[in-house]
Amino acid sequence: MSSTPAPEPRAPKPALVFDDPLDQQSADDTDRGWGERPAGDGAADLKRFLDEKPPHHL
Repeated sequence: MSSTPAPEPRAPKPALVFDDPLDQQSADDTDRGWGERPAGDGAADLKRFLDEKPPHHL
């Protein structure tokens, strides 16, 4: 008699969704634009500006 372990139950596969993908909101549909950041500290903005300024703009 062999002592093989019982197979483990498999996780169920995700169900297929046949909804219209154009009816759903995407990340591009939000009001937040590219590169926009929440309003914050003016000193932090100045530091970021100076850190990212190209060397020919000294």
